[in-house]
Amino acid sequence: MDNIVCFRTHHLNPPWSLQSYLKVGGYSAWKRILVDKVPRQTILASIKASALRGRGGAGFPTGVKWGFIKAELPGQKYVVCNSDEGEPGTFKDREILLMNPHQVIEGMCIAAYVMSATVGYNYIRGEFWEPYQRFEAALEEAKKEGLLGNNIFGSGFDFHLHTHLGAGAYICGEETALIESLEGKKGFPRYKPPFPATYGLYGKPTTVNNTETFACVPVILEKGAEWFLKLGVPGNGGTKIFSISGHVNKPGNYEAPLGISFQELLKKAGGVRQGHALKAVIPGGSSVPVLPAEVASTLNMDYESLAKAGSLLGAGSIIVMDETTCMVKVLARIAHFYTQESCGQCTPCREGAGWLWRIVHRITQGQGSLKDIELLEDVANKIMGRTICALGDAAAMPVLSFIQHFREEFVYYVQHGKSVVYSQRTSRSRKFLDYSGEVGGFISFG
Repeated sequence: MDNIVCFRTHHLNPPWSLQSYLKVGGYSAWKRILVDKVPRQTILASIKASALRGRGGAGFPTGVKWGFIKAELPGQKYVVCNSDEGEPGTFKDREILLMNPHQVIEGMCIAAYVMSATVGYNYIRGEFWEPYQRFEAALEEAKKEGLLGNNIFGSGFDFHLHTHLGAGAYICGEETALIESLEGKKGFPRYKPPFPATYGLYGKPTTVNNTETFACVPVILEKGAEWFLKLGVPGNGGTKIFSISGHVNKPGNYEAPLGISFQELLKKAGGVRQGHALKAVIPGGSSVPVLPAEVASTLNMDYESLAKAGSLLGAGSIIVMDETTCMVKVLARIAHFYTQESCGQCTPCREGAGWLWRIVHRITQGQGSLKDIELLEDVANKIMGRTICALGDAAAMPVLSFIQHFREEFVYYVQHGKSVVYSQRTSRSRKFLDYSGEVGGFISFG
């Protein structure tokens, strides 16, 4: 299946140009929709039948989400692309924007048509300056070609698409915080209900989808919902871009069918580095529960399989850790990230995330006690489910899962003031155990 992918393969340089995209069939679905006046319900039915699910982390069925907004209702509606991509371990969306911006634009155009929205925004993470420039250039190309603007192809349909550069706040990956930021406010998540489909950007019906989600849409309409569905597994249509990082020989983005086995994906990434043994895997970005090697090695990479295993697919951000990794220090790094990125709106998250980091940090400094392990679990459980958005859960779930699967390492660290990894040090492995690197760009150890 390596040659059957949802993202168009370019053979011309530069691959991100409009000319290259058009030569491989780009915008053909968009033109056909407008010229043939394809009924909106026909398009919506195809998206539902394809089993396309949101690629940003939640995995909500895209067709169902689009159906929340009724095109026949009068008034302004908005389509928003979430290109914030702040999840540690995730680096797929920036590559899509760099290498294939027109496929995102086409997907957003089709979504706007389905919902009768005339304005769209692509909210791009503040640090992504090159993707921002590339997307802006693609927008100009599309406008000059008449693919955006007023009365597109004489159809009477208008659609204007803009970019918005964020300020690098992790919380703005949450769709209502993103909307608040677009409105020029502080990125605080909103209470729900009302949901964005009824009260979104500027109080109008709004649909927010991930970059990769929008990019899947043109190919679904070109090749058919059944084709897309068969690429994956039931309820998980299509391929997924998996960002694989950490202790692998070939880290990078890999497009593969949903439902592929973890072992096969690991093989694509060159296996665990330097012949080391696999120890643990975070399968969906830093906010999801970690899984030990014996569980991860038997998994298939789809939403249901990972949920049954006690974790989440998230954005498909796979962080691999080998036998040299100190799980206590990894958790300390993750906990520090969430205490820094909490927006501070909810007390359980604002205070609890700080508590979690300080307790784990105390353990890594050799000042912890066995009661601290129980305290970590207690604080994490009291954060779970008690915040406006999922950031509180994102801070708590790693703590609970790390202790669940690697409690003995935390006990050893408390009792000896150092990692159990170092107690197993040998002359052969010393050079690896002294390695001071990063896993997924955010986890340091050693």
